[in-house]
Amino acid sequence: MNGQQFNEARLLQVILAPVVSEKATMVADKQQQVTLRVATSATKPEIKAAVELLFKVQVADVKVLNVKGKTKRFGKSMGQRSNWKKAYICLQPGQELNFAAGE
Repeated sequence: MNGQQFNEARLLQVILAPVVSEKATMVADKQQQVTLRVATSATKPEIKAAVELLFKVQVADVKVLNVKGKTKRFGKSMGQRSNWKKAYICLQPGQELNFAAGE
């Protein structure tokens, strides 16, 4: 898969935010993976191309999962948070992803 086949404007909308949690930190330390929140319509090749475009790193593997929204109460009525998609990005050996280095 080559990054040239994707629309660059679409790739800039694929990655939404890094996931900051205990599990994400543990996975980052043990498996050298980065956890990102991505658009629900994003595919694995799109996510890989977007990470390589934005952060200038080589991606080895992408694992994706859908997170179901929690059911919450608002007084007497019930509501539900939106479903969202999470991606675990496995980088090539020697690569590192730095969120602080803004361009």
